[in-house]
Amino acid sequence: MVAQPRTTPTTEVLRSRAAPGSGAVLSVALAFVAGFVDTCGFVALFFLFSAHVTGNFVVLAASLVQPHAGVVAKLLALPVFILAVASTRLYVLRVAGTHRAERHLLFMELVFLGLFLAAGVAARPLVDADAPLAILAGMLAVVAMGVQNTASRTVFAVLSPTTVMTGNVTQVVMDCVDYASTGGEARTSARVRLAKFGPPVLGFGAGAVGGALLYGMAGFWCLLLPIAVIGGLLLRRAEL
Repeated sequence: MVAQPRTTPTTEVLRSRAAPGSGAVLSVALAFVAGFVDTCGFVALFFLFSAHVTGNFVVLAASLVQPHAGVVAKLLALPVFILAVASTRLYVLRVAGTHRAERHLLFMELVFLGLFLAAGVAARPLVDADAPLAILAGMLAVVAMGVQNTASRTVFAVLSPTTVMTGNVTQVVMDCVDYASTGGEARTSARVRLAKFGPPVLGFGAGAVGGALLYGMAGFWCLLLPIAVIGGLLLRRAEL
């Protein structure tokens, strides 16, 4: 008898709960949140990246020739991100095989986004990048995005990445070339990948624009929008 491939309970849960179009909505919404939070943090917290944390290396390196404020937060961002990812991963392993992990990770992100909002409001006016509340606000944003990054690679692994778009853009460009220059099955496969990887790129871009514009109008209160988006996703997952 040929052994059947082993499917993890978590994968079965994801497949059984997936509704037509639900993955696209989820990936676009999460990408929107990541773009929004990353841009809001970058504008408000002295060029701090919260979703694309390795971008802080570039800012730190640039500060060697063009001094920037907020060096402490940028130095802390990577270890805090690592701790957030490790803790989230351990939690996912602990509850693997249950649908609770999806909802719980969305709830964790919701909580840390709320704390980011509270710390940001409390830190006003932001004139010192190394002020304790400013650093705290940045690290709370990093933790929220660490949770989303981990969720993207675990409970939502069937979706495209939602926090760092470089890989998605690369895939979209290659698939556009394949779609235009091939035919048959190769063209069909390219179209399917475009439908998977393209919308999150647009969602991330919309979130980035929204994060910049709404922060300019409402300050940290603009974070109510991504909080509402995650809250809506949480309610939607609870209904499935």
